[in-house]
Amino acid sequence: MDTRFQQLRLNPAGATPLYQQLARQLEQAIEAGAWQAGEALPSERSLAETLAVSRITARKALDRLAELGLIRRSRGSGTFITPRLNQSLTRLVSFTEMLTQRGFTPSSHWLSRSLATPSAEESMRLGLGADARVARLRRLRLADDVVMAVEESCLPASVLPDPMAVETSLYAVMESAGKPVVRALQHVTAINADAELAELAEVPSGQALLKITRLGYLGDGTAAELTITYCRTDYYDFMVELTR
Repeated sequence: MDTRFQQLRLNPAGATPLYQQLARQLEQAIEAGAWQAGEALPSERSLAETLAVSRITARKALDRLAELGLIRRSRGSGTFITPRLNQSLTRLVSFTEMLTQRGFTPSSHWLSRSLATPSAEESMRLGLGADARVARLRRLRLADDVVMAVEESCLPASVLPDPMAVETSLYAVMESAGKPVVRALQHVTAINADAELAELAEVPSGQALLKITRLGYLGDGTAAELTITYCRTDYYDFMVELTR
């Protein structure tokens, strides 16, 4: 038996249904890092046999983990631990860098990359003149091929003259051009996904998402990046360290 399952303690005589006990203990084990993102869990049948419970109990426990976003099921392939990010709100780091540090494989599914005329709000936030142009980037951010967020970025064309130059990391392209973002202001709000956003994020319409609006600055204080990221709440955790 997998030693990780030996740590589970189910009580058939307890007041809590077995499937709830199993789901809760598996949830705690996953959160504690007993299984890594992308790792496969046993099938319902194997799980039932290993823990000496019914397949119905195993199925209902796995259903609960799927509802919590801790696992994903792939027909014909199995059940896998989903990636989950714990991101600090006090440290400026790119999505690509953050995923790589945590052992995930980052990638992007591009929806659009173009040069355009800025909107009134974009011009105001980025301090642009009437004849300015901006680079617009819209993409899905993925970790191990799982959609984590929908991201929309707007940058002055003077900072990013060629939007097609960005393949994975926007910040890496900016740094290589000698224009790194050194500080940023972020505003976090909760929204409900409309039909289009829900389809892109692969969540039900109306589900809550975290909307993060970031305004990034260059070393000389110039506003250089306006990015809005819609994060899936089942995959994202945000952390702020407080001291007294």
